[in-house]
Parts: sequence; C-alpha cells; structure tokens
Amino acid sequence: MKLDVNVLRYLSKDDFRVLTAVEMGMRNHEIVPAELIVRIASLRHGGTYKVLKNLLKHKLLHHDSSKYDGFRLTYLGYDFLAIKTMVNRGVFSSVGRQIGVGKESDIFEIANEDGTIMAMKLHRLGRTSFRAVKSKRDYLRHRSSFSWLYLSRLAALKEFAFMKALQEHGFPVPNAVDCNRHCVIMSLVQGYPFVQVKQLQNPDTVFEKIIGIVVRLAEHGLIHCDFNEFNIMIDDDENITIIDFPQMVSVSHRNAEMYFDRDVACIIKFFSKRFNLSFDANADDSDSDTESDSVKPRFSSIQKASGFLDKELSASGFSRKEQADIEKFTEKIDGSDDEEIEDDEETEDDEEIEDNEDHDSSKLNASDIQKFDSLCSLTKDDDDEQPGNSGDVVEVQQNSEGKNEDASDEVEDEEQEDNPELEERLAKQRRRAIQAARAGRKTHASRNSYKDKGGKSSHNSKIQKGNW
Repeated sequence: MKLDVNVLRYLSKDDFRVLTAVEMGMRNHEIVPAELIVRIASLRHGGTYKVLKNLLKHKLLHHDSSKYDGFRLTYLGYDFLAIKTMVNRGVFSSVGRQIGVGKESDIFEIANEDGTIMAMKLHRLGRTSFRAVKSKRDYLRHRSSFSWLYLSRLAALKEFAFMKALQEHGFPVPNAVDCNRHCVIMSLVQGYPFVQVKQLQNPDTVFEKIIGIVVRLAEHGLIHCDFNEFNIMIDDDENITIIDFPQMVSVSHRNAEMYFDRDVACIIKFFSKRFNLSFDANADDSDSDTESDSVKPRFSSIQKASGFLDKELSASGFSRKEQADIEKFTEKIDGSDDEEIEDDEETEDDEEIEDNEDHDSSKLNASDIQKFDSLCSLTKDDDDEQPGNSGDVVEVQQNSEGKNEDASDEVEDEEQEDNPELEERLAKQRRRAIQAARAGRKTHASRNSYKDKGGKSSHNSKIQKGNW
C-alpha cells in the first residue's frame, strides 16, 4: 500500500480520535462494532458515523460485514497514527521518498526541523510473500491468537531493543532514535546494500570483518539468523554496517548451531561467487584445524564470555533455566573455599563415627541373632514335646535379656569413667540390642498367628492343637 502523507493535512482531531478508538477496540475485537467506536471516541458533538465515512474514503479503515458489521484498521491508518505521534514528539517533520522494500517492512526517508535525514522503517507483517510468521518468528511466544498489526508492533519493539543494545556494545549498527507502534526511527546509513557491490579493493579484509562480526555476536550470546548480502551495508571506505534484527535468537536456542552455520555459509558462498575467493584448506593435518577455524568458524569453538545480551534482551531460545545458570555463575560468595574445607572435614568425621557405630552394631546384631536362633530352636523342640509351654520360653527369653542388660550395664560402668564418647556409643548399641530382642520376641510370638480363627489368641490355638 502506497504511503501518501498528503492526506495527513486534511485529517482533523476527530478523525484521529476515531482512529484511536478503533485501535483500542481491536485489542479484544477482530472487527470493532460501530456502537463500541462511538462509546470509546465520545465525540462532543457526535458525528462519529460521518468521521467513519471520511476515514473509509481515504482507506484508513476497512468495513467488514461478513461475520458481523464492524470496522478494522488498515496498515495505512496504523501508519498515520504512528507518524502523527512521532511528529507530535518532534522526532521528524517531513517524510520523503521510499528507499527500501522488504518482505516484512518498508523504509522511507524522513527529516527533522534541522534538516538531518534519517530512516523510518514501517513493519508490515502479513504480506502474501511472507505469511509463515507464526512458524518462522517467535513474536507470539505463548499467545495463540494474533493480528498482523499487533505482530508488526512486536517486531518493531524487538528490533529497536536489539539495535539499541548492539549500539551500546560497539557493533556497527544504525543509531536507534525512537520507536512507536510498528514504526522504528534510525539514522540513515551512508552506503550501499552489499548485494549491489561488484568489486572490492580488499575482499579478504572485508570478509574477515564480516566473519568477525558474526563471531562477536555469538560471543555476546546472539545469532543474527539472516546474515546475508541483503542485510549488510558497505560504504566507499569499505566499512560494514549490519541491519535487520527482529529474527535474532540466543546461542541457547535449540537450533542455534544450525543458524550460525547458515549465516557463515551464506557469506562464504557470496564471496566465492562474486569475488572468486577460494576457501579450501590445503594444508597439513596439524594446521588444517586452525585454518578452517579462521576461514569458517565453528559454533562449538566460540566461548560466550563477552556478555549476556540474550539474557538482557530475552532473545528467542533463552529460557529461565539458562538465566538461573547465569546467575549462579556470576554470583561471588566470600569465603566459599573455607566453607568447603570445613564441610569436608565435618563430613569425614561424621562418616568415620557412623562407620564405627555400624561396625559395632553389626557385631552385636550378629551375636544377638545367633542367641535368638538357638532360643528359637529350643522353643521348637519344647513345642514338639510339650505343647503349651510357651510361657517358659518367654521367661527364658526375659532372663536372657536381663543377663544381656546386666552385662552391658557392667561394661558401661567400667568404661564411663574412661571416655564419654564410648558411653554414647554403648548407649546406642544397647538400644539397638533391645530393639532387636523385642523384634525377635514379636516374630517368635507370631509363628502360629496364621492359625488364629474367630479372633482367638495364639495361646488358645496352641491349647486346641494339644487337645486334638
């Protein structure tokens, strides 16, 4: 759609008020009803329908009655809203000729009151030539529904943020001036698109500059993803400027290596065809790796140590997990080495004490198990000869427990005076021996529990077995 700014001279405040009302209504309406436009605009003297008719005549709005009657903004109307805001801010005062057309945007010359010429980029997503925006770009993120105007606004905001950050870090990019809606204002690059260049004085030097920019971007955590001769500007002094940034992704993206290799391959292919440069590494095996890295850098050999622009700008592919890892990496804890040493010593002491206790307890448990096995064998013989004498077995067990407890008490009395640590260990061992003995009694008492019927006790079951 051709941008005719002459129409701006004939638009009144009411016209822009109605345009703004339609824009506000499109936040939650695909087609904005006329009644809603009237309520949002709230013109003092009415006449909203007359203003809508005037906007339709200039193709700033589109009337749709297929599903239900309503209006929606066109790209021309969205352009006028952005240009009007920029003019009110004093960013520029005149619009000139169109200097560039792309699949996602149009670029115009503009000038401010001082006569400084700048560039205005108007994003126009949704053209017939490029409609796979949802699968090719990450503007929507978690959203499911969208409009082309909203996507264009997101693309403009993202490009302005990337351009501003790269400029602060010394990258050769245009100077970002201002941004509103889908419009980005930047400085005009004095040069030519690299695709129009037929000859170079120093093609090798230019190639090294361009590959160096790709590597620097990756070191800062970003990948251009569309780094080719159409997005590179070069001046008469062979200085390089890169443009077009909405599609940039993080090096943490799952396809980061593929995008990086594609950018490098595009540059190598262009230089080999246009300037007849050869990039074959005809060297020994020892030098082949270094030469190949200098000609065609590898993604695995790049160290991300110059900054975290993907984190600052929330580039595509940079998740919360990577952000947490970076925060852990950048944190500096004072005295961390001393704490680690102390923790290691404490853990070693605790492990030694636990090993000794486990060793002693294993010995006691083994001896107790042998005693209980012998007791169990005695009780089995007694049951076979004299069923019903389970009380005697219990008394024998109690006596053996008393003997064990008396013996352990005597050992404790003798060694308590020597070492308090032994006292604690013996106390633990005694508790474990008592628990093991009680567990043995329970298992022995429950030998005939499966014979109980009708809620009868095990003792009664033994008596009934003897009567049989």
